[in-house]
Amino acid sequence: MSVARDLVLTETKGGVTTVTMNRPEALNALSAALRNELAEVFTELAQEEATEVVVFTGTGRAFTVGLDLKELGGEKAADTVIKKDLGKAMLNLNKPIIGAINGYAITGGFELALMCDFMIASEDAKFADTHARVGVVPGWGLSQRLPRLIGINRAKELSLTGNYLDAETAYAWGLVNRVVPAGELMSTAKQLASDIVSTEPVTRNAVRQIMDRGWHASLAEGLDIEHKANRLHAKTEVRPEKVASRRVQIQQRGRTQSD
Repeated sequence: MSVARDLVLTETKGGVTTVTMNRPEALNALSAALRNELAEVFTELAQEEATEVVVFTGTGRAFTVGLDLKELGGEKAADTVIKKDLGKAMLNLNKPIIGAINGYAITGGFELALMCDFMIASEDAKFADTHARVGVVPGWGLSQRLPRLIGINRAKELSLTGNYLDAETAYAWGLVNRVVPAGELMSTAKQLASDIVSTEPVTRNAVRQIMDRGWHASLAEGLDIEHKANRLHAKTEVRPEKVASRRVQIQQRGRTQSD
């Protein structure tokens, strides 16, 4: 199934929905209209049973370069008003999001990338936090998520200088999981998304939730969250034949991946 909007393209296949920002002529700058369409898409996908995992990317040379500075500076009038908070719409999706970072991910675009569960980067990807250069304080969580991913000293270097970070350094710093050739980006991201879809949904969602809750807590709080979730999940009835079937699948995958 595929749905085309003016600024956002979506395609769903096998439980995986690809969400693509589609303003390549503006490097996918987050105009009010694009933000509204993205918020609508993520809100709809939260209710869609056909979508289990989202792959989030952009067309052209950029993932997104962040807020539309022409609109922000009043040089160009926004053709619509902001109707819904895009950041909240992404967080409320409650499904895994894989960021397929195809090019520039700058400032607000960097923040959207950081809201993904993990990122796969094209070798053409570049990251930058220019909030301090444009005079805007982060509002979608960059100041808290970035230090947790790459360490506070590296995060300060990026945010206080506004310098660019290339894909290979982003990988070395632990920001992205993999760097792949541009032509392999979407196939890699979609394969990982399919791997996620192949797991047991209730357990998968529980693991993701306790990881996220623990990540935002202290270690002691995180261990307590995990312990409680472990006990709660142990009470969930899982049919023995289902467990046996999944064990066989895991063993088969192990043999295939080790060949």
